[in-house]
Amino acid sequence: MLKPREKTPELTIDLINGTEWRLSKQDPEAFTLVIVYRGLHCPVCKKYLEELQGKLSKFDELGVNVVAISSDTKATAEETYKEWDIGDVPLGYEFPIEEARKWGLYISKGIKDEPDTFIEPGLFVIRPNQELYCASIQTMPFARPGLDDIINAIKFVLSKDYPARGEA
Repeated sequence: MLKPREKTPELTIDLINGTEWRLSKQDPEAFTLVIVYRGLHCPVCKKYLEELQGKLSKFDELGVNVVAISSDTKATAEETYKEWDIGDVPLGYEFPIEEARKWGLYISKGIKDEPDTFIEPGLFVIRPNQELYCASIQTMPFARPGLDDIINAIKFVLSKDYPARGEA
């Protein structure tokens, strides 16, 4: 299990804009925010990422780089980008299930119109040195941390130089 104050695994993922995103190449002022979403099949994810689209500038003002990733195929991620209002959200695809397990994420077997297997949601706040600051990991689409709560928490952390917790 990943613990705060420990280095995270490397994360390299292709984005739908044709570029490669690599965690170790990020150079944010404060943090990198990695949001793992379930995929195109998830209406809760659609709402969450569309809300994120409207708050990207707030994260940017705080010195936070943002990326949203899933295990969806390239074609499905491109469809997500077209169908959802997330034009500025860096969107990664084909996050391998086995890599997701290294991050402590939960994996589900599909039901109804879901993919055969997919990754359940997670949110990771990571320091520029690739050290985990905090994480929120879900076993289902519901009860994700509110983005305004994350923004306010980051403001507090930065103003108080609040240390990562949960490392013991």
